[in-house]
Amino acid sequence: MTMHHLPSVLSAGMLWAFAALPAQAASTFTVSLTGSDTNPGTASQPFATLERARDAVRALPRPLSNGGAVIEVRTGTYQLTRPLELGADDSGTPDARVVWRASKGDAVRLVGGRMVGGWQPVADHRVLQRLDPAARGNVWQVDLRAQGITQYGEMKSAPSWGSSEAGLEVFFRDTPMTLARWPNEGYATIQSTPDLNYDVRGTRGTTSGRFTFEGDRPARWVDEPDVMLHGWWFWDWADQRLRVSAIDLQTKEIALDNRGAALRQGQWYYAYNLLCELDQPGEWYLDREAGILYLWPPEPVRDGQVMISLIPSIVTMKEVSHVTLQGLTMEGCQGTAISTAGGEGNRVVGCVVRNVGGFAVRVEGGKGHGVIGCDMYQMGNGGIILHGGDRRTLAHAEHFAENNHIHHFSRWNPMYKVGIELYGVGCRASHNLIHHAPHVAISFCGQEHLLEYNEIHNVVEHANDAGAIYTQPGIDEDWTMRGHVVRYNYIHHIYGFQGRGCCGVYLDDLFSSMHCHGNVFYQVPAAAFIGGGRDNVVENNLFIECNPAIHVDARGLGWCAGIEPMLRERLREIPYQQPPWSTRYPQLLTVLDDEPMAPKGNVFRRNISWGGRWDDIEAKARPFVRFEENLIDEDPHLMDPTRLDFRLRPDSPAWKIGFEPIPWEKIGLYHDDARASWPVVHPADPAPAGTH
Repeated sequence: MTMHHLPSVLSAGMLWAFAALPAQAASTFTVSLTGSDTNPGTASQPFATLERARDAVRALPRPLSNGGAVIEVRTGTYQLTRPLELGADDSGTPDARVVWRASKGDAVRLVGGRMVGGWQPVADHRVLQRLDPAARGNVWQVDLRAQGITQYGEMKSAPSWGSSEAGLEVFFRDTPMTLARWPNEGYATIQSTPDLNYDVRGTRGTTSGRFTFEGDRPARWVDEPDVMLHGWWFWDWADQRLRVSAIDLQTKEIALDNRGAALRQGQWYYAYNLLCELDQPGEWYLDREAGILYLWPPEPVRDGQVMISLIPSIVTMKEVSHVTLQGLTMEGCQGTAISTAGGEGNRVVGCVVRNVGGFAVRVEGGKGHGVIGCDMYQMGNGGIILHGGDRRTLAHAEHFAENNHIHHFSRWNPMYKVGIELYGVGCRASHNLIHHAPHVAISFCGQEHLLEYNEIHNVVEHANDAGAIYTQPGIDEDWTMRGHVVRYNYIHHIYGFQGRGCCGVYLDDLFSSMHCHGNVFYQVPAAAFIGGGRDNVVENNLFIECNPAIHVDARGLGWCAGIEPMLRERLREIPYQQPPWSTRYPQLLTVLDDEPMAPKGNVFRRNISWGGRWDDIEAKARPFVRFEENLIDEDPHLMDPTRLDFRLRPDSPAWKIGFEPIPWEKIGLYHDDARASWPVVHPADPAPAGTH
């Protein structure tokens, strides 16, 4: 439900970020595919490369004049052979920024790979025999070595779940192609495991690295040199890519080269990196030894239509300050497209990041970096990572992600590679639209993050024990990660894997002290989920067709009680008895004397629940939960729910309990000159058949 907004939605800082350059003339350099690095870099005699323009800015007298410096990049596809590396010497100042931007109206693509030409139909009879009969005559090949391309990235087992690297990928007309796999859609399942030597609270499996399969399909794979399996081997929230070490056709058993991976019966996987399974349009395979790339193109292939990813990133900034990247399309690298470490006040504005193997943008440390108005999609991992701030002093990082459209991501690592990740202290995610992803939209841990005015739908499509907004597992088991605000978000059409349910806002494993206010949840199971934590306030939210609307458990008094020593140790590691900790979080001063593992201090106040089930409260938790003036199972008089208009009519009984209006007009993306595209169309998918 993308909205149009008045300019008043923008903060003063955002207006400054989008303002035109100061009246004083900037030092301007031009880059063009038809230029030369021996030119002076003027509009009539432009440079040819980004590096030459960077060096020209470095040579300017410092400090820069108030006009700053501008690098205008003219239309075209710039195939980079290495990342554009910016350092402290490439910085601007708050009043004199360095701006890298596409020339007005120009389409500028910074490509971290190669556009590959010279395609020929496959003629080698040995290769044709390995191909599926349906593929013969449809698969084309190109010799990468003959074009000087010899580094492809290694196929290897991931050391743990969610940690694989894609290496070289193939894109046809800006769409990711599929590394040849079986089955083409869906998954095979583990028939059985040879022993049960692994047990997690009654869920049993094996760490032998062996399992049996049904059918005879693996008989086709025995001569393939590097068979890989991608599976959800034990939990539906933990995937891992593993190499096959042996296939026994007599016992119908597959052995994996990572014997530490836990497997259990009934879990699912698919096989990939198999030339013999290249059997439909859109699939590819790379013979790494010979350097031959095979592709069944979705339509007749011509030069300039196929891109392969090569270099690790597009732009790296280390200790850089007050630099803006604006209006550029970045794609085709094997890792994260844009990374910033340290520095202050950098901006990524109105860019398109797509078809990369890692994340779109990663910010580590520094202060006040922002990602604004970008479109991001088809990343191998996730969208934006914002890390920063100082936990001991609670100094805010002031990093922010605003007005970004992030969708169809986590292609390669589908679990825990999220749309936006906030970690540290004092980061913000606001007015973003995030949809169509296998796992989490926004994750957070640390202190005092703000998540507001975001719209999220059709995420967590490949897991059940996860949330659209989720704390970060393994890190979130900590009483000290406090002060977060989740407000005025619209979360809808969330169903989980195979429609079996998941969560909306999920506070895992005793995560505490979140204020969840003014959010709208529609068709979200376990919309507000408190996993044993304390001091959480859930108020003034609208829950429509949620089953249940709220959940609270007492896991700290049961199966999760064993983490108490770790929680106490993490508490001791921070100065919680001294300001500013003691003044901001007074609850921590007495937590150890107040049944610390009990879910105390959770309040549900002035919420509306309609068309679903109100609560799922564990019996041991219920005595600790406080309910105040909630409107439950009483018609709230919605404006037009059939059209998803959930505004309250003037005669709603909710006004009598003090329910505050939700600012619908501010939720989601807004239109301004900094947005990469407009309008934005993003229809939500309905519940899958058989949804619980």
